[in-house]
Amino acid sequence: MKLDDFDFHLPDDLIATRPANPRSSARLLVSDPEGITDAVVTDICKWLRPGDRLVLNDTKVLPARLFGARHREGPEGATQAKMEVTLLEPQADGTWMALVKPLKKVRDGEDIVFSDDLAATVVSRADGQAALKFNLSGDDFDAALGQAGAMPLPPYIAQKRPADEQDKKDYQTVWARVPGAVAAPTASLHFDDALLARLKEHGVSFTHVTLHVGAGTFLPVKVDDVTKHKMHAEWGEVTEQAAVEIAETKSNGGRVIPVGTTALRLIETAARETGAIVPWCGETDIFIYPGFNFRVADGLMTNFHLPKSTLMMLVSAFAGTQRIRDIYDHAVAEKYRFFSYGDASLLLPNG
Repeated sequence: MKLDDFDFHLPDDLIATRPANPRSSARLLVSDPEGITDAVVTDICKWLRPGDRLVLNDTKVLPARLFGARHREGPEGATQAKMEVTLLEPQADGTWMALVKPLKKVRDGEDIVFSDDLAATVVSRADGQAALKFNLSGDDFDAALGQAGAMPLPPYIAQKRPADEQDKKDYQTVWARVPGAVAAPTASLHFDDALLARLKEHGVSFTHVTLHVGAGTFLPVKVDDVTKHKMHAEWGEVTEQAAVEIAETKSNGGRVIPVGTTALRLIETAARETGAIVPWCGETDIFIYPGFNFRVADGLMTNFHLPKSTLMMLVSAFAGTQRIRDIYDHAVAEKYRFFSYGDASLLLPNG
């Protein structure tokens, strides 16, 4: 498998910079053995059955992009430099790993001030990242970050416009609960409370799992032989209750349908050793590409992904490489909206 096998042409004007409003009014491309159907997300009950279970990632996106200034006293007097910081992940010692731009303008031991309440000390720098120690922790840190931080929009949106207050709502799922992600599980952004209530009435059940989506999700694949690619690791948890619910659904003949590739990667990670879903907690670097043996997921709801990305490889593994080519050709021709704020697809390879 070569990287070019997962390429396609995407007109720039199909990249969504704002979500559909309301969320559930986004378009939905459904692929099943009968073919491809154009619908909207509110139609999803037509393809879901009583007894099916949707697996939802309840991670909460942090407003992880910060803008501040480094202040320094030197022989030439007081100087300062504007700094942009994107938080990546917390460490066991209480520091945060972060991308700092420009990293060369700051030294170990210096402070970066983001607001009257929030500041961080540069503890160390290595491999293009910095370890930061903030002046606050716990609820105080969360509150100050909420005031000073902006949503870490994906690069293909951030290049077109800056994040604003509306993104703090738009780039968060309605069931977000566990803070820790720096990117949203974007297929989940199409659900609102009204749609969840309708699905429940229809007999569809829900299970929550947690996978903290990292900035590495946007890293490009740099090897021509895709099997040589090394995935970034992300922390996740499938609780005992979640594992029991998923196992019972499968034993009762219902379908398990993760909403988003993050939920799919997590439940398949939890089934790798035993072949069936079990409670699991830790860091996963599972890489799913054609030839992968799916043990849990019976369907997948997901957005439309970047060319040559690991997520294109994942959906190709799940639905079939040629089928995905047909789906993406159709989506481009019908002017579906792509990427994080774009439209959705529902993949049901076995009906």
